[in-house]
Amino acid sequence: MENIQHSHVEVKGLKLHVAEIGTGEKVVVFLHGFPEIWYTWRYQMIAVANAGYRAIAFDFGGYGLSDHPAEPEKATIMDLVDDVKDLLDTLGISNAILIGKDFGAIPAYLVAAVHPEKVASVITLGVPFILPGPSAVQNHLLPKGFYITRWQEPGRAETDFGRFDVKSVIRNIYTLFSKSEVPVAGDDQEIMDLFNPSTPLPPWFSEEDLTAYASQYEKSGFRFALQVPYRSLTVESGLIDPKVNVPALLIMGEKDYCFNFPGMEDYIRGGVAKNFVPKLETIYIPEGSHFVHEQFPEQVNKLIIEFLDKQSI
Repeated sequence: MENIQHSHVEVKGLKLHVAEIGTGEKVVVFLHGFPEIWYTWRYQMIAVANAGYRAIAFDFGGYGLSDHPAEPEKATIMDLVDDVKDLLDTLGISNAILIGKDFGAIPAYLVAAVHPEKVASVITLGVPFILPGPSAVQNHLLPKGFYITRWQEPGRAETDFGRFDVKSVIRNIYTLFSKSEVPVAGDDQEIMDLFNPSTPLPPWFSEEDLTAYASQYEKSGFRFALQVPYRSLTVESGLIDPKVNVPALLIMGEKDYCFNFPGMEDYIRGGVAKNFVPKLETIYIPEGSHFVHEQFPEQVNKLIIEFLDKQSI
């Protein structure tokens, strides 16, 4: 970890916090989800650097140590697509491999669809290809206490989260979302109420890890995270029939709660996702949760490096 270098890179007026290790000619760019930051990729960055790649992970604008956009409430996932492309341009990287986790998977695929010349291959964890828009997540097929529905409601999550310090919010989310059930609150509950204070952290997530996450969210807060992805997930992307034509790998923990989203298991296991990503390969990790890359880093690192080494860039 001490060999990971940190800097701020200005991209269209925003200073983005960038972590980097390795000097290989082949570049791997990691895109985090929520409640994550660059740190979620600590194991993967070191592994791919040791395998001869240049590894870059950054905090999306509005997250961690990166600047907030001027008008966060107007931001959409397509802004993240621009951020990735512009960061590559600013760093002088003509072509890269993108690895996205959770909602970070969405811009990973969309950058490859919109700027195919910039992307050699795509790896995602926990989330397949999803096109933002009204049908991105079938909220109406889940109870009204579904966490995405709750977090899309302006002010509701802010009030819920505001009852706790930042560290407790991160602890609660990491613990709740490492289970196989979709988080759904009852009529008399908020999402944070689903957490049982006696529940320990997952064995693969230490107090040191929790402190690292919390220290960065104490700077950024959750304002932008609630807008992107949750409140902007239904905003149309403007893309018509996008295709990701580069080689792609999807790594799914079989105990990932996302499998219980309506239609998701059929979409992944039934091969429907290949309609959008024709060269997609999917690998399942039987005991893996939504945080499979932190839970089983050696196994995930091996899968990533084997896939990368098969590609040409």
